[in-house]
Amino acid sequence: DGLKNTADYVMICHTIIESAGRRGRKAMKKYALVMIDMQRGFIDPSSPLCIPAAAATVPACAEVIRLCHEKNVPVFYTTRHYRADGSDVEKCRRDVWLAGGKPLSEECDKCMSDAYPEEFEVRESDYRIVKPRFSGFFGTPLDLILRRLGVDTVILAGTTTPNCIRTSCYDALSLDYDVIVLSDCTSSVTEEVQRANLGDMERIGAQIETVEGLRALLG
Repeated sequence: DGLKNTADYVMICHTIIESAGRRGRKAMKKYALVMIDMQRGFIDPSSPLCIPAAAATVPACAEVIRLCHEKNVPVFYTTRHYRADGSDVEKCRRDVWLAGGKPLSEECDKCMSDAYPEEFEVRESDYRIVKPRFSGFFGTPLDLILRRLGVDTVILAGTTTPNCIRTSCYDALSLDYDVIVLSDCTSSVTEEVQRANLGDMERIGAQIETVEGLRALLG
């Protein structure tokens, strides 16, 4: 009986330790939201860089920003801002940018500026990072700040899914972050392109969620 009781005691202890470990791992999860390129220059139809489906995602993007503020999840805005002389515009985009009124620069019309949608609640505590190319990590301090904050899981939202979202996703995975991509907060030129790219990112290891799914994860 004594041996049986001892074995039962050991089993109970193991169960308690495993349960505590699972709770600890969940509690240690540290998220950050990275909102990518949700600016007038990518949303307004007058811009040559406009992603037509992006405007429809503004309410969901605004909602996830509010959710992250509520849950004390750091919010990063990685955005574009070009010099008026075009010296920092991608070579592959420069001709379209120049002919289309220099969107996202100091000389463009207000409707295609680098401003965020009015629906976004941008706080002083949020992080604003200008990215020179597609990925939010390329040539920026994003990785450094995330590590300083102890973040291990990056939540991606914004536009456009096959370019800036996807490159940011792959860079984040390469840097050993866990990645969540919000399907209702991202957009592509067609629904087919959207589905294909979300599928590719899921197969490589990203978690595809909606805002409501994220709400459940954050608790």
